[in-house]
Amino acid sequence: MLDKKVVELLNQQVNKEFYSAYLYLDFSNFYYDEGLEGFGNWYKIQAQEERDHAMLFIQYLQNNGEKVTLEAIDKPAVTLESAKAVLAEGLKHEQYVTSLIHNIYDAAYSVKDFRTMQFLDWFVKEQGEEETNAEGLVKKFELFGDDPKSLYMLDNELGARVYSAPSLVL
Repeated sequence: MLDKKVVELLNQQVNKEFYSAYLYLDFSNFYYDEGLEGFGNWYKIQAQEERDHAMLFIQYLQNNGEKVTLEAIDKPAVTLESAKAVLAEGLKHEQYVTSLIHNIYDAAYSVKDFRTMQFLDWFVKEQGEEETNAEGLVKKFELFGDDPKSLYMLDNELGARVYSAPSLVL
């Protein structure tokens, strides 16, 4: 049986991951509306990944005999002003999610819940990759976004991204 506080935080994370999927779908829609289909594709795949992350948290709770509590998912409240601003919001959001994962890890550590810590290790690594990717997009846009030919090439690069399910074994 898991610690009640840890279970509460894991349940909250389920909903935060689903919110992240909503947020990234909003980003994807923004880019499609702007004619940047590659950027739209990139964030659509991000949304799929976030949904999968939520499902991993659900499976972990269920595997440990805990009740999953789903809450209403808030509508994204971010104002999408420009292609560059959306990327900056994406980086900011990934940093926020990293802080949430660290908070759960800290709670598990405080009660010596090594099983949950081991489960979260994958997410700690994943968040490092997510922040690196988001920061890389911001930097690339800062370098190339003002040049139409370069932006076209970057959009094509992002359009080539394909979805692959996470490989975490529970």
